[in-house]
This record gives sequence, structure tokens and C-alpha cells, in this order.
Amino acid sequence: MSAGRVFIYGGKGALGSACVDHFKAKDFWVGSIDLSENDKADISIVVPRDSSWEEQESSVVSQVGESLAGQKLDAVICVAGGWAGGNAKKDLAKNADLMWRQSVWSSCISATLAAHHLKTGGLLALTGAKPALAGTPGMIGYGMAKAAVHQLTRSLAGENSGLPDNALVVSILPVTLDTPMNRKWMPKADFSSWTPVTEVAELFEKWTQSKDRPKSGSLLQLITKNGITELIPAE
Repeated sequence: MSAGRVFIYGGKGALGSACVDHFKAKDFWVGSIDLSENDKADISIVVPRDSSWEEQESSVVSQVGESLAGQKLDAVICVAGGWAGGNAKKDLAKNADLMWRQSVWSSCISATLAAHHLKTGGLLALTGAKPALAGTPGMIGYGMAKAAVHQLTRSLAGENSGLPDNALVVSILPVTLDTPMNRKWMPKADFSSWTPVTEVAELFEKWTQSKDRPKSGSLLQLITKNGITELIPAE
């Protein structure tokens, strides 16, 4: 018997892979959804990269339903995303479109999955960003997309959102995650202020197990100082 069933949207990225590994180590049945396969997951759904938003939603929801065969999910965790810089002077539409696809499409499809397949009291976790609580003039497309995820989180936590009864909906708002790619691009940074992906995976598992749960609709800033991470709800 598995401890439960979870799907990780973005399950091949650095944080997603850490989540797949962590939940597998805790005896969960784990599904991955991403643009490429994660062979460590029990099932790995590959999103058709060039399909429209509606086509991606239809494909993912259908395949998840088939894989579950009537079972319900304990958690849907969306850690898909990416980053692009840039202001209004160059490639704003291009960068904003990419960020929308990576963060907003994946979050909305995760919400649809939760509405159809999450059990009563289950967890839907999305990924926002602390910088998007304010203006982001040097990365406008990124800030717009993450702010949309924040709004989606609060909407889903309200009545008549379509989610199961007593579902917990939260967004994590990291500053910088400690990933190999971030270390590559910022080799001189203070790594003690970066949030380890393993700690984030542990948070998700704890909430999935109904331990130390925050209020539904919370936007939780992950503030790491000297290697210690605090969760600070945004106002």
C-alpha cells in the first residue's frame, strides 16, 4: 500500500525532481507532468510542447484520469516555471508570453486537475514568487505571470472555486532556490540565503499529511537566512 498519491507538475525540473524523489522515499505513488520524462516517477506524462493551452489541458487531464483509474489524489503540486528578464523596451510580449506559458498555463491546468481528481481535504500547491508582490521593472513578464498565480491561489481558496471540500490551496513564494542552474549563473552569490529544494519538498509532504497546514489561500514567502528558512505569509 502506498502512503498516498500525488502528481508533480514540473516533475523534471530541479525542484520537481526533488519532490518526486522525496515523495517516492516516503512510499507515495508519484506522477510527474513535464515537457520531458522523469523515469523515477510511477507515471510520467509528457506535455505536448507546441500544443495550445486548451490542448495541453485536455491531454494532461485525460492522461491523469486514465492513470488514476478512479483513485483520488492527496496532492497536486505545481512547481513548473522559468525565468526571463527584460523591461518594456525589448521583447516584452515575447518574454511575457513565455512566462505565461511556463507559470500560468501549468498552474491553471493543475487547478483543473485538482478540481477533478483531488480528494476531500487534499492539497493544491502552486509556485509564485516573492518579487512579484511588488513591481518587477527588470523582469516585467515574470512578475506579471507570478502575480497571476498569486491571484489564482486566492481565487481557488474561495467558495465555489470548484475544488473539493476543505482543500488546502497555497502558493510558495521563494526568493532564490538552491538549484544547480542558479549556482551556475550566480556562482558568487550567498548560498546561505538560498532555499534548498529538499526543504521545499519536505514542506509539501508535511502539508499533504495534514501537518502544520497554513490557511488556505496563503501566499507563503520562503525567506532563508544563514541556511535557515522561515515561512512568512504575505499580507
